[in-house]
Amino acid sequence: MVERESDAMTGMEGADEALGAKPQGILETVVYCECLSEARVFYEQVVGLSVVSVEPGRHVFFRVGQGMFLVFDPRDTERGTVLIGDQMIPRHGSAGPSHFAFVILPRQIDSVRERLKNQRIAIEAEIEWPTGGHSIYCRDPAGNSVEFATRELWFDNELMV
Repeated sequence: MVERESDAMTGMEGADEALGAKPQGILETVVYCECLSEARVFYEQVVGLSVVSVEPGRHVFFRVGQGMFLVFDPRDTERGTVLIGDQMIPRHGSAGPSHFAFVILPRQIDSVRERLKNQRIAIEAEIEWPTGGHSIYCRDPAGNSVEFATRELWFDNELMV
């Protein structure tokens, strides 16, 4: 059974004051792909995201709602140095496939399924969750597990504030 946020946070009312301001959401989601041109085609043409920035051999950035989706070539970010003024961005990278989920509305389930089929992207799994919500899974060109999920998977019909 999935433990909901309200259950997990019981008894932690004072935690915000002790830790300072808590994050308000996720600003960036990052995945790694050695073939950025394939990643760009997948996320731009199959998923339908808008490209914000491209640096050949290093990254392709996309806008998703109120956040950013960043695709990096790990061969560059694990060893490369990027300076912003006199500050260096920390090196980062990952090996093996990762997982993330795009939020979709319940009324978009059929169109996501059809778009993937029309683009000849295999649907790896489709799940109607017992606690609520619906997910469709596929893979991107790097093998990352891409999920399209309704908010009800994690939230009880709450509005995002």
